[in-house]
Amino acid sequence: MVSEVTQGVRVTVNTLYQPEYSQPSRDHYVFTYRIVIENGSAYTVQLLRRRWHIFEGTGIRREVEGEGVLGQQPVLEPGERHEYVSGCNLRSSMGKMLGLYDMIRIVDGKEFTVAIPEFTMIVPFRLN
Repeated sequence: MVSEVTQGVRVTVNTLYQPEYSQPSRDHYVFTYRIVIENGSAYTVQLLRRRWHIFEGTGIRREVEGEGVLGQQPVLEPGERHEYVSGCNLRSSMGKMLGLYDMIRIVDGKEFTVAIPEFTMIVPFRLN
């Protein structure tokens, strides 16, 4: 589990390999990741967009952008949190992701960027 705080907003990530959806013999590895976004600031904030950088062990690099997360643009009052689970398919048994959330303070419309900490995705048999 990794965590990072930007302007009072904490992002925590926990990953899990999904062997039942993976096919290592075909270089297909599936991982899920649980994200918890906690608003520790004094302001109400809204998540507008996300940007991901995905790096595979084979050297392949991808970027993914889009509005919100899982079709939502959650609004978080001070002290509130938003949690979701998503996934990533890799062609190698290990990789990493990191990213950014574009957010806005509701009170004054000021946009700011929150870091999504770098996290690794490694199949368990690679750790032995």
